[in-house]
Amino acid sequence: MTQLNYPQIIQGGMGIGVSNWKLANAVSSLGQLGVISGTAIDNVIVRRLQLGDIDGAIRRALQNFPLPRIANNIIERYFIPNGKAKDAPFKSPPMFSLNSPEHLIDLAVASSFVETFLAKEGHGNPVGINLLTKVKLPNIPILFGAILAGIDYVLMGAGIPLKIPGVLDDLVHGKETGQEIETTGKQSSWWQGFDPKKYFPTEYPKLNRPQFFPIISSTVLALTFAKKANGKVDGFIIESPTAGGHNAPPRDKRSVTASGEPIYTDRDAPDLEKIKQLNIPFWLAGGFASKENIQKAKSLGAEGVQIGTAFAMCNESGLTQDLKSRIIEKVINGSIKVRTDPRLSPTGFPFKVTQLEGTLADADIREQRIQRCDLGYLREIHVEADDKVTYRCPAEDERGYLRKGGSVEEKTGRQCLCNSLCAAVGLAQTRQGYQEPPLVTAGDSLDEIKTFIGPDRNAYSAADVIHKLLQ
Repeated sequence: MTQLNYPQIIQGGMGIGVSNWKLANAVSSLGQLGVISGTAIDNVIVRRLQLGDIDGAIRRALQNFPLPRIANNIIERYFIPNGKAKDAPFKSPPMFSLNSPEHLIDLAVASSFVETFLAKEGHGNPVGINLLTKVKLPNIPILFGAILAGIDYVLMGAGIPLKIPGVLDDLVHGKETGQEIETTGKQSSWWQGFDPKKYFPTEYPKLNRPQFFPIISSTVLALTFAKKANGKVDGFIIESPTAGGHNAPPRDKRSVTASGEPIYTDRDAPDLEKIKQLNIPFWLAGGFASKENIQKAKSLGAEGVQIGTAFAMCNESGLTQDLKSRIIEKVINGSIKVRTDPRLSPTGFPFKVTQLEGTLADADIREQRIQRCDLGYLREIHVEADDKVTYRCPAEDERGYLRKGGSVEEKTGRQCLCNSLCAAVGLAQTRQGYQEPPLVTAGDSLDEIKTFIGPDRNAYSAADVIHKLLQ
């Protein structure tokens, strides 16, 4: 089921702000699919504004947002001309909850509009957005904002987003929509509604429905989406456990290496022949950043590949230049290591961690950090017997987590991804002289990025990656 304009390369939607608009714009301008990260996009946008929005890009995009009142309110709340003082903390919006304030929902809508608008600016090629199913509360407003800006593809992993195809249909047609939010305790779920017509009560704009690509790791999930999704599934990203970020847990969770990393076997590999029978196009992800591997993927029936790590270390990505330079140097001298940590992420999914000094990968850095949860994207919602709603995260301080009914077993080893991933893109929170440490995730094939680096330099561009792979 081949469509001529399908991209051979889909750039991965990585981290918080790693797959920023600059990277997505560069990749899409070259005819492949650039993808922005929608995770924590509200905090990303307001922190960029507080750094002074030096190139004026965010304010330019907000000027094109179809609801000027909301755009002006965001600028008034968060923009700091010339940027905040270096040691001053960022002003953060409220954390999302079951009853998020209206201005927070508006901010989510506007923020994803801004990132999408900038990623699409200056060319006519498609752009995608990546969201984590696990970060559920902000996702529908973020999708709406991206659709308002003309997003072409929606990619979602870290969970099973069976109901998102129907949500996309509703948003495009101005229908009230929503999603079930899983809770623990007295209730098992909570309905979160969203009415897009609230924003356009008199005349609803004509919107295009983006294609929906769930990110999966198994044949069972492919069959489940094909049979049970409440709308059209347009393609699959089939991700292997060698990919960066969150990985699906192996079938045998008891089998680990001597260093505690999960062991994946052939039982964890999807049956591509069965998936091909669904007549839904798919792309393979995880260690495919070479010309030979792209051809291999196509020989297996894929339309192409998704590539993350190679783009994460290129000039246009949101990672700080210091982190990129240090990683590239270690790749060149062969001293880099990526660990699949089964405990670090509050989600419970294994998470790839690049072993780099001065980051949260260091045991000493983890010991020094005061545990707290003040961004809250990965919080669990718990409903008490008296209907009181509490929010808890295994990465918060132990006393608070246990008081809310969490267990020591669940908390052990967990770290704050929200703050550390923000720090990795130059948006580290500062509190009383302490700055949050960064964390870098990458795929197992990180050392292969040296193929994109020329002999006389220690950096490379998104164009270098694409030209090398497709020459």
